[in-house]
Amino acid sequence: MARSFLVIGWTVLSSFFLGIIALAVSLTDKTGNSSHKVAQIWARSILRVSGVGVSVRGRRHIDPERPMIYMSNHQSLFDIPVLLGHLPVQFRWLAKAELFRIPIFGHAMRRAGYISIDRTDRKSAFESLARAAGMIRDGVSVLIFPEGTRSRSNTVRPFKKGGFVLAVDSGVPVAPVITLGPHEIMPKGQLIITPKDVTVEIRPPIDAGQYSRKTKDRLLERVRREIIAASDGRLEG
Repeated sequence: MARSFLVIGWTVLSSFFLGIIALAVSLTDKTGNSSHKVAQIWARSILRVSGVGVSVRGRRHIDPERPMIYMSNHQSLFDIPVLLGHLPVQFRWLAKAELFRIPIFGHAMRRAGYISIDRTDRKSAFESLARAAGMIRDGVSVLIFPEGTRSRSNTVRPFKKGGFVLAVDSGVPVAPVITLGPHEIMPKGQLIITPKDVTVEIRPPIDAGQYSRKTKDRLLERVRREIIAASDGRLEG
């Protein structure tokens, strides 16, 4: 319990101070890359205080010079610092609108180029996807949790279709990403933090250019099967 309070306290303080730094560097770097690097420092500091180690497999499947859409399973709030701190590429989040309402932190996310998705407003959500497609065509990679929300177990929830509309409209590869371990650190609905090591597996990219809006469900099922199959039996469909 003491560690949990320490981590929560550090997360609040570091979000405030590093959020200010991220805002400051965004004034001179309009690309958002410097702000993203500050966010990586924030994420790694939280993992260190939490006693969480991260190993990454499949780095060879990342091409920093080529935009991609990364799609990951979502088991815990710790997925965010794990992926932000250790996915070895510049990317932008597609994140739920609620996160952007957090003082300083949310404004820093917006300045870094992260994209807000309001799931309660269909029109706004599609406008956000259109902005994301434009960013991708300009060479920016994006990370999405296609389940839309965290799972309460090791089950992979049904995928939302919006990310796959974005994929086929952008025509860039989709790289499935599997995180194993975050659920054991902090399951959904709990505040107790248990130090565990986490593995991130980056799978070979799938060419979304082979699909269209009419066949996007096939891409959806292929990515979902890949995430489940690559999890060494630790995730279920």
